[in-house]
Amino acid sequence: MADTPAIDALGSGLGYRPQFRADLFASRSHVDFLEVIADHYLDASPEKLAELELLGAHFPIVAHGLDLSIGGADGVDPVYLDKIAGLIARIDPPWWSEHLCFTRAGGVDIGHLAALPYTQEAIDAVARNVETVRKRIKAPLLLENITTVVRVPGAEMDEPEFLTRVLERTGCGWLCDVANLYANSVNFGVDLNAAFERWPWDRLVQIHYAGGRWRQGVLIDSHDAATSEDVWSLYDRIVARAPVKGAILERDERLPEFCELLGEVSRARRTLEAHGRWR
Repeated sequence: MADTPAIDALGSGLGYRPQFRADLFASRSHVDFLEVIADHYLDASPEKLAELELLGAHFPIVAHGLDLSIGGADGVDPVYLDKIAGLIARIDPPWWSEHLCFTRAGGVDIGHLAALPYTQEAIDAVARNVETVRKRIKAPLLLENITTVVRVPGAEMDEPEFLTRVLERTGCGWLCDVANLYANSVNFGVDLNAAFERWPWDRLVQIHYAGGRWRQGVLIDSHDAATSEDVWSLYDRIVARAPVKGAILERDERLPEFCELLGEVSRARRTLEAHGRWR
């Protein structure tokens, strides 16, 4: 990345969810780092901020945002940016991340991660917004590929070219959501093997992986199941190819026994170790 001459690896970790806090602290040696949802700590109560301090005292932490709308044509909401900047200053992470999408349009919060059109105009909008963000937040920003069930009409390029050009233009790193990559390839009939080398692997910093489910013939990134063997296979190939600094398991619904989550974290770590990405 243009803005990160050196980043230390963080290993294999978990997306933090309060439901398993007690189990997490009972198993601290099995989790290398945590990712917190940034939006959960904006306008937070003293108790929630105390939770953040507690996590930071025991684990390296990175932050993951939901609503920056980094691809929005209207620009970044300055009030929201102030809040994110305050949070990043509080936890001082080695990097932080957002989704490559838009969540607001015409001054209205649309309530979900909306796909950008794969156009030069969209790349220009992302670049302008990243420049605005960088004036407030110096920590390196990663952009995450999202999953979508509809391609926006009018595309001038495909997803690998769009992502590559966005990262080259902005100097941001890539948070590769392996489950999203797999789901999009399945849902849109893309031969991921044939296109594998067209993705910007050299810019990859962090990985997300998760389990999803089928709904009405579409593979949904639902974060409510164990990671599938297809996603694990893709994860292994990516770690062998890319300079990964950390991998995070995302699980939001239908939480299993905590030992099952630790099993996935351990499996992800073994691949990192096998390819020299972790100790």
